[in-house]
Amino acid sequence: MTSPELIAAILIGGMVFLLAVGAPVSISIGLPSAVSMLLVLGTERGALTSAQRMFSGVDSFALLAIPFFVLAGVIMNNGGIAARLINLAKVVVGRAPAPLAQTNVAANVLFGAVSGSAVAAAAAVGSTMAPMQRKEGYDRAFAAATNVASAPAGMLIPPSNTLIVYALASGGTSIGALFMAGYVPGLLWAAACSVVVWLYARKHPELTVRREVTWRQTAATVVQALPSLAMILLVIGGIVAGWFTPTEGSCIAVVYALILSAVYRGFGLRDLPGILYQACRTSSVVIFLIAVSSIMSWVMSFTRMPQLLAESLFGWTDNKVVVLLLMMLLLLIIGIPLDATPAILIFTPIFLPIAVSYGIDPVHFGIMLVFNLSIAVISPPSAPVLFVGAQVAGSRLEPVIKWLMPFFLVLIAMLFLIVFVPDLTMWLPRLTGLA
Repeated sequence: MTSPELIAAILIGGMVFLLAVGAPVSISIGLPSAVSMLLVLGTERGALTSAQRMFSGVDSFALLAIPFFVLAGVIMNNGGIAARLINLAKVVVGRAPAPLAQTNVAANVLFGAVSGSAVAAAAAVGSTMAPMQRKEGYDRAFAAATNVASAPAGMLIPPSNTLIVYALASGGTSIGALFMAGYVPGLLWAAACSVVVWLYARKHPELTVRREVTWRQTAATVVQALPSLAMILLVIGGIVAGWFTPTEGSCIAVVYALILSAVYRGFGLRDLPGILYQACRTSSVVIFLIAVSSIMSWVMSFTRMPQLLAESLFGWTDNKVVVLLLMMLLLLIIGIPLDATPAILIFTPIFLPIAVSYGIDPVHFGIMLVFNLSIAVISPPSAPVLFVGAQVAGSRLEPVIKWLMPFFLVLIAMLFLIVFVPDLTMWLPRLTGLA
């Protein structure tokens, strides 16, 4: 039998090498994992076990929530939802300094909460807000940075596919509790971005344009946006109340999004196959990642990699603060070249047992992990949200990255707050009886 040390070297070395040469993340995880499995169990038994692990990894009723929530998000992205939510955001923050930038932040929170996708929010909101901001004299790179920085709030505010992936990777953490726990951190994320915009507005008072909006216009805007926001109340409220499971809630979200888009006449029947294809393509990537990660989890368990890594990295200190700081630093660095989904699938089995041993609730740790990785998904060089945000704003990456630095500073400060003040995360799940 091949030694666990050699297997660990093949698994980690192969993964790093394939990522470095630009291979897809699923291949970078799956190929070394499959080779390691073959070396451990032999060719025939290893191939059979790999196939069984992949099947069992995705044979989950809870996992069905991901493709349905993705489909609901794609339908809403194409169904005229973004414009109504942006109009609502204008009403809410329209009198704040630099109102269009503040509107961008608020709209990303609203649309991200509906779509559950940072990339979708950055594309939908950014493509609408960027021309308006250019027209009123906003720096193009700053406008793009504001859009990029605020878009990941939707990864924390439910319904969040990222939190569902963590629930599966952690071995059954309550999805409802994670959904409730994500609200306060998600709003803190938005507040941090708003503070940066406010500081920017102090140096650019010419951007503070006051527009008088009548009560009739305000009421009309709110009424138009209420059906979109009602989906969140319906789905999340139903899950919390125990009326249906997260998977059933995701199906309700799809039906609701279809009805709403039909009322808004956002797209026709001819567009439906393309929408289904887009949702299927996005979902299949996530599900295949979960499948190949199941092979990796088995190999990691065989090699005792989580225990060995914990002993080597954290064995020299029993200080909970130092361990958490080191853990968050590693996630910030390692999360940059990875998308949030594979990062969660790789590092949850490694870090969660360590966190639990220090008395950290799995729900709190899940929010810490997702908040950390939400910062990583906007960090160069590998950041899909950054690329999309710069593209829709028509700006080069370099000046956008420069303007992102103040956002990074306040978001990291918020990360420390989330990590070391667990009541911010846990009070809402406890209040609703989910934790």
